[in-house]
Amino acid sequence: MIHSVGDAPEKWAHPRFLTRFLAFAGFDLNTLRETGESAGPVCASKIEEMSDAFSLSLWYPQLRLAALQEKLEVVLGQFYLHGGEPGVFSATAWAVNWREAAAFQEIYGLGEHGAQIDYAVTEALELLHPDYAYEFQIGWSLWEPEQDGGRYPKWVKTPRLVRVIAYGPEFDDGAYEQEGHIRIDFGSDAPFLQEDVELTPEAIRCIEENVRQLIDLTNAIEKESEASARLMWSELGESLATRLVARLNRLQ
Repeated sequence: MIHSVGDAPEKWAHPRFLTRFLAFAGFDLNTLRETGESAGPVCASKIEEMSDAFSLSLWYPQLRLAALQEKLEVVLGQFYLHGGEPGVFSATAWAVNWREAAAFQEIYGLGEHGAQIDYAVTEALELLHPDYAYEFQIGWSLWEPEQDGGRYPKWVKTPRLVRVIAYGPEFDDGAYEQEGHIRIDFGSDAPFLQEDVELTPEAIRCIEENVRQLIDLTNAIEKESEASARLMWSELGESLATRLVARLNRLQ
């Protein structure tokens, strides 16, 4: 039997965070409820209980190469306002394509060792060329269960490194057309699903906060950097919104 979103347990029936996330991701809650699209265990079985890496791609109208620095500083600056570090962990400049050696790389560190955003971006973009890509890593903290915590683990804020990549128009044969002028690699989607964790009230609260933090961050990035288009996508091809709905339905 394929359950609809409306069949979820009462405490999950119409959580505000889920509605916001589906809307953010481009899904219509009523459509999912009526059609059952990607909402049941049959659809979810393709990648059930397998973590997936997901990314956000952003495009800007008539973006000039010289404007990359401003866009990068705005995007990176939003992390500190939404659960992230104030400084950059590392900066790398790649020439021509990903197969070439890095033309520049500097690892600063986390916390107090992180580099100021404007300094790190300026340093990397001293090598400003149309066939270069510029990669920055920045810390971003989410709620995760402690390792080996058993069925009812303690939840702690855990930092992860997020990659922010800006593409020159000629890098890797114009990869920006598919990847975005700026691409943000968030890493594993596990903190938003927690497939192997008992969904206690504390677990539900932490997952909700993680999803809310993701929504607020990505919306702020889109707005403040004035992106004209965005796309959230995953390596396995099934959206995080789809997987979240399926996760709730498996509570039945």
